[in-house]
Amino acid sequence: MRFWARVLMCAGVGAGIALAQVAGSALDHQISSYLQQQFAGSKDLAQVHSRVEDRVVTLTGSVPSYRAKLQADHDARQVQSVNGVINQLSVAGPTVPDAQLQRELADRLTYDRIGMGQTFNALSLQVNHGVVTIGGEVRDYPDRDSAVDIVADTKGVKGLVDKIKVAPLSPMDDQIRLEAARAIYGNPSMVQYANNPAHPIRIAVANGHVTLEGVVNSQVDKSVAGNAVRSLPGVFSVKNNLVVAH
Repeated sequence: MRFWARVLMCAGVGAGIALAQVAGSALDHQISSYLQQQFAGSKDLAQVHSRVEDRVVTLTGSVPSYRAKLQADHDARQVQSVNGVINQLSVAGPTVPDAQLQRELADRLTYDRIGMGQTFNALSLQVNHGVVTIGGEVRDYPDRDSAVDIVADTKGVKGLVDKIKVAPLSPMDDQIRLEAARAIYGNPSMVQYANNPAHPIRIAVANGHVTLEGVVNSQVDKSVAGNAVRSLPGVFSVKNNLVVAH
């Protein structure tokens, strides 16, 4: 009796596993069917295919832009019961030479968040075979999101690596930003940079540490900007990365 009881118990456990596998497979199929319907209704996502296993979605196929690739990923993650997404979509779209793409992105980012937000953001760009790496430091998350959106919406972008650092929330840092801008642009010899929104002196601040980025016309201007910030209350260090134009 004990032997048969054990056999029946094992059989019961096996049946339970089998039923669970069937239920899991049915759910995977349901998720996949739903996603295919969603993608079929979008012109940009019509060539996207989804495969689901253990509630993990694998996206394959092609999309016309990097923005569409992000959209497909977002749509899949929004489905209830999905545990993860593997995005293997390729970006079709036009192929733009790296140097040209970098210039276009630099121009667009130059005028992003124009005003004080622009002055307090210092971004860097690298493009390799259409894959854009964007780095540097910005004041807050909306500034970061805006920069990433610009890259994602640009034709020719095949991929995006986001290495942007967002400065910590700090009223003291906010005060340093304002005082640094006043100290630099308040100098009559530096007004030329304040009047040129395309090439301001960028002022990045994190926990009292200031970094100056941008291009200036002379070594004197670089020194004036750095010295103006060093004497401000609450500033612990100044990294003067200003480049002197040749």
